[in-house]
Amino acid sequence: MSTQADTAVAPAAPGAAVRAAAPPAVPADAAPPGTAAPGVAPGTAAPGTLAPAAPRDRTAPAARPARRPVRVLGRWLRAAALRSAALLALLTVWETAPRLGLVDATFLPPVSEVAVAWWELLGNGQLGTHVSASLVRSFGGFGIAVAVAVPLGLLIGWYRPVAAFLGPLLEVFRNTAALALLPVFVLLLGIGETSKVSIVVYACVWPILLNTISAVSNADPTLVKLARSMDLSTPRLFQKVILPASVPAVFTGIRLAGAVSILVLVAAEMIGAKAGLGYLINASQFNFAIPEMYAGIVTISAIGVAFNQLLVTVERRLSVWRVPS
Repeated sequence: MSTQADTAVAPAAPGAAVRAAAPPAVPADAAPPGTAAPGVAPGTAAPGTLAPAAPRDRTAPAARPARRPVRVLGRWLRAAALRSAALLALLTVWETAPRLGLVDATFLPPVSEVAVAWWELLGNGQLGTHVSASLVRSFGGFGIAVAVAVPLGLLIGWYRPVAAFLGPLLEVFRNTAALALLPVFVLLLGIGETSKVSIVVYACVWPILLNTISAVSNADPTLVKLARSMDLSTPRLFQKVILPASVPAVFTGIRLAGAVSILVLVAAEMIGAKAGLGYLINASQFNFAIPEMYAGIVTISAIGVAFNQLLVTVERRLSVWRVPS
């Protein structure tokens, strides 16, 4: 009895057999790839571990750049539609008003008839001849005016004795209309090309000159004093301070002069010329070719808009240093 009692095995603790029979636990991170840890539902992380990162969508980055050109194109189309809305409205009224009898179609033909007349003038070469003659005169006088007025404006705006000496003379001539002096130019220079180019020069000088003088006179005195404290010479001062600060105002005068050069030339060509847009408009009026007359007027407007846009582009290139507002 005692031997059996000594050799008897003590009863095991509750649950010991279960623990002995259970397989060893496998860590969740040791599970083979593509399989879930024991006791964990597929697609979920084991308790106490981080959830696996979702696979990256390889198609998302490629789709983002494709949206940017579409947005840019949409903004450009909206801006173009906004800018052209007023022009399209004008053309619509111009086309419908004569056809509905609101105005006399004899004196204001529909814009479609004007377009047909413009195309015929372009086809037979008359429009090209008149446009080239006007552009040579207008741009020639405009270029001479820029070459004369900008240096003179810098000189007058910087040196006060020069401004005091030439000030009264400038006030007299700038208040005299260019067309009022047209007969004087014709009498002194004849009815040839010289008088027409000279009247354009005279008309274009004043906007450029006055804006240049104002730009130099109103230069920031703090910048000027700072440049002088750095011992900059006068040419370097003009190059580094005066000219960059004067670009916006000078180009305002240049753009005004560009419009004046075309308008004054047309008036001069109506008086004495054998070619040019002014001559075309005047001759069409005398011959009662009203659509051709409006075709010449539309051509002048298109040239003025294109020339102004060219000057705006040049101004932006020369003033890239400006901070956009």
